[in-house]
Amino acid sequence: MPRVAGHAVSAHDLLVLHRLQFPLPVTYVCYAAWGACFAVPEAAGLADLRVLAAIMANLLLIVGGLVLNNVVDVRTDQRHSEKQYLATATNRVGVRRALRWAWHELTVAIGLCVAIGYTAGRWAPVAIAVVTITATLLYNLEPIRLKRHGLAGPLVFGVALVGMPCLLSYTAARPDVEAWIWPVAAGVALLTAGRTVWWSVPDRAADMATGITTPSVRYGHAGTLAMACVVLLAGLLLLGWGLWWSFGPLWAIVGTVVHLGFLTGVAGQFVLARRGRFPSATVLLKRGLPVVMLGEVALVVVPLAA
Repeated sequence: MPRVAGHAVSAHDLLVLHRLQFPLPVTYVCYAAWGACFAVPEAAGLADLRVLAAIMANLLLIVGGLVLNNVVDVRTDQRHSEKQYLATATNRVGVRRALRWAWHELTVAIGLCVAIGYTAGRWAPVAIAVVTITATLLYNLEPIRLKRHGLAGPLVFGVALVGMPCLLSYTAARPDVEAWIWPVAAGVALLTAGRTVWWSVPDRAADMATGITTPSVRYGHAGTLAMACVVLLAGLLLLGWGLWWSFGPLWAIVGTVVHLGFLTGVAGQFVLARRGRFPSATVLLKRGLPVVMLGEVALVVVPLAA
């Protein structure tokens, strides 16, 4: 077991550094595989080596970006009573070691996309991976660090974490891009952006203390939850439109009903926030994210079952 600054680095530290606590790994696999699920004619197509390489590249892009986010947010997480475990894990691994993890993972992801491009003769996955990494850097790093710029941060985070990976595995699986995939990709990116706005609510005090003007700092608890509802609704409408376009109304309902339930829950939190009752990070993690996971799994099932 490696040691950093006199402390053993446990497997748990590495899992936390990569944000792999349940139910997050399930959602990451969904984000990585969605595009391929929409692209292949049947589930057996997911076993294609290029598709598997794209899914692996997506997973590396996702967790590599989250490692980088943990490193740059370490001072903020230290001030957050419910998220100190993220800073503790990052410090135990070591900032330099964690950065090496992130860069290696992002580099391997690019390498997998180059291999896909070379063998398939199409280079869209490489271009999409580059856009994903660029968005990740813009979100995290100074002097731009879009996380400090209100709604711009969640929007670019949703693009990097979900929207681009959806398109990457789609273009790895087939050469043509059907028109309906664009509202689907935009919809899931906006849903993720809305949840990122929602996720910032319990972080307000720590973000203010370290000068990060996330939506909760700019708009307060109730205003942030109202914004989250608007962004979630926009994402839901786009996703439903894309699913209806390709699979019909029944499958559009199947693919969106859980996300609609989540939106209803956020609206309820907005009502409580108006009365001075705000959700904690623990509540969001343990009660909100499992619902999100079910919605993401439904979007894997729809294209394979329809």
